[in-house]
Amino acid sequence: MKRALLVVDVQNDFCEGGSLPVEGGARVASDIAALLREWREGGPDAPDYAHVVATKDHHVDPGDHWAAPHTEPDFVESWPVHCKVGTDGEAFHPNLDPQPFDAIFLKGEHVAAYSGFEGKELGGQGLADWLRAHEVEAVDVCGIATDHCVRATALDAVEAGFDTTVLQELCAGVAPETTKAAVAAMSSAGISFR
Repeated sequence: MKRALLVVDVQNDFCEGGSLPVEGGARVASDIAALLREWREGGPDAPDYAHVVATKDHHVDPGDHWAAPHTEPDFVESWPVHCKVGTDGEAFHPNLDPQPFDAIFLKGEHVAAYSGFEGKELGGQGLADWLRAHEVEAVDVCGIATDHCVRATALDAVEAGFDTTVLQELCAGVAPETTKAAVAAMSSAGISFR
């Protein structure tokens, strides 16, 4: 069974110092980079991934996903401006970048787009179609944030028929309560954790 690693939204704006920081984001970036180095170098304990891909928030004008100017975001439906195309905030965190991703799926130019499965790579192919075209049947999901884009991506992965595992130690959540609820929702959907 071919397995792929999905690295979700490990971007500057979601790490410490960004416009929408998640505590532990920079650490997660470093830890994912270490896993990818181990994967590239091979060896008896290296993870067995056929492919490694990443997703990025890629906002041009996502409507009311960004709080209106001079208003406070509610941090449920509206958020501070983040991952705006052309800004440093959209870039991968330097602890992660550069990495040899097989494909990068950009999401949310004009919509909120929490799930990586809403993204498309430069050739226009969506994540599910790309994985199927590369005969991937199982995915490991990691990144930022457990209770938002990791949750949405993992739920869409299992719904699309992929055997789905979330690598909890390689994720960072926004808040304990919402992270706990996200883990419960993912578990109920048949997602595994390690």
